[in-house]
Amino acid sequence: MSELISNKERKKNILKEIILKLHQGMSVEEAKEMFEKNVGSITSSEIAALEQSLIDEGLSPDEIKKFCNVHVLLFQSALSKTVSKEESPAHPVFLFKLENREIEKITSYLKELIKNSKQYNIEQFKQEVKNQLIKLKDIEIHYTRKEQLLFPYLEKYGFFGPSKVMWGKDNEIRELLKNALLKIDELKNVDEIDEYITSSLTPLIEEVEGMIFKEENILFPTSLEKLNLNDWVEILKESDTVGYAFIKKPKETEELIDELKHAITEVPTIKDSDTISFPSGNLQLKELMCILNTLPVDITFIDKDDTVKYFSETKDRIFVRTRSVIGRKVQYCHPPQSVDKVEKILKDFKEGKKDFVDFWINYKGRFVYIRYFAVRDTNGEYLGTLEVTQDVTEIKKLEGEKRLLDERD
Repeated sequence: MSELISNKERKKNILKEIILKLHQGMSVEEAKEMFEKNVGSITSSEIAALEQSLIDEGLSPDEIKKFCNVHVLLFQSALSKTVSKEESPAHPVFLFKLENREIEKITSYLKELIKNSKQYNIEQFKQEVKNQLIKLKDIEIHYTRKEQLLFPYLEKYGFFGPSKVMWGKDNEIRELLKNALLKIDELKNVDEIDEYITSSLTPLIEEVEGMIFKEENILFPTSLEKLNLNDWVEILKESDTVGYAFIKKPKETEELIDELKHAITEVPTIKDSDTISFPSGNLQLKELMCILNTLPVDITFIDKDDTVKYFSETKDRIFVRTRSVIGRKVQYCHPPQSVDKVEKILKDFKEGKKDFVDFWINYKGRFVYIRYFAVRDTNGEYLGTLEVTQDVTEIKKLEGEKRLLDERD
């Protein structure tokens, strides 16, 4: 036990020394090297415990903040080591291939059903095929992760073929799967099975397996040749946004990404006098203002002290807002009869009891949807409330589908 305590004290003293040297001008990279050399591997929760211990001893939290960038680099480094080899369970290509093996199990099962189709009555055949096709629907996740993560990185290196060709083939497979599911329900007797197999099932299987071949013999080797380590790390980090098909993310990878997310606090910064840099992109102030005013909703933001801070100036605002409202307490913006309701909503938001409240009303012949959202930072701290108002009269009338390809001049 005493050995464990002394080891913790040693790590704490090293952390304290690094923070002091950061204050004196040591670079983040040098601090990272010093930490790795003297401490080695460590989890985010261990670092948090050490930092809390230093705060308890009287060290200013502002001083400890100097270590945040080192914290990020440590876990970026750990993640990079994990993703450095294609055969690593954390490499995106390894995970794509793992999904492909699961897809092949489904297509193999379907081929067995085709081979033995004469042994089934119509209802048995329909149910067996339908079960497999429903499972196969998760291929959408596999294709979306490829299209939304892998293709953009290839484009950065001037390689546009997958975006222009493979994405189109993915869509053909999506359509074949959709039609196969629709037509399986239309089968009435065993005499129709052969036609269904020929026109719907076999083409789907061939295209799905053909795509696996294209991915593993063309797309993935090209990606491994063109993308660098940092690209793969970013793809892995963002893969959670899309999700995984048929597989569970390896535990070690999940823990590592969770550590990295815990280490990074993403906040916008002022890139220059006219540009704000967000984690997901850069916008000029003029662009940002015009985007907010173009949204098909009216928004108003009230800060944590219930003060109106901002509203969008859309062309056809539903409820009147004048600039004189800025700086006013939200309670004064409502008639006395409804103030207690406003207070209750804000109280629930502040106490974390609710994150969302909505209402809908008929207003001047229009159907209006009003929503209130609690705005919180990455730590869950309440920052304020966003009111979103939308005229949904025409939206309520929508039926069927209108796709991008249906758009006419």
